[in-house]
Amino acid sequence: MKNLKRILAILCIVLLVALYIVTLVLSVLDVPGADKMFLASAFCTIMLPIMLYIYMWIYKLLKNKEK
Repeated sequence: MKNLKRILAILCIVLLVALYIVTLVLSVLDVPGADKMFLASAFCTIMLPIMLYIYMWIYKLLKNKEK
């Protein structure tokens, strides 16, 4: 479980950094649909850690049921 948490945490950090960069670039650029892409990027920045926590919580519950 520790290795899985570590891998998921590193993956989450990489994705969050990418989302921050995308959000910054989209806030500066003036391309069609940038406002919608900016909102989607900001939403994913908030939801990604929450979803990761929920997945790990469900995995822990399911693993304990099997024992």
